[in-house]
Amino acid sequence: MEQVAIRAWGNSQGIRIPKDILEQMQLKISDVLDLEVKDDTIVLRKQFVHKSFEERLAEYNGEITVCDFDWGEPVGREIL
Repeated sequence: MEQVAIRAWGNSQGIRIPKDILEQMQLKISDVLDLEVKDDTIVLRKQFVHKSFEERLAEYNGEITVCDFDWGEPVGREIL
């Protein structure tokens, strides 16, 4: 566990996040974090960012395959 100190930052206060934690979380300057307080704990989370269709398609190298899914044998009154 690392410790950080609260420091004056203009008219506000702030903490500095160590470089190794930023790298571990893959955070960079200007990233937005969600902040939540739970009991006596401050929780910072990476903000969820929706990917565009193009970004999602790029993850599949531009190839989408269609496959059948085997649901197994009927076990009740399924309509076939």
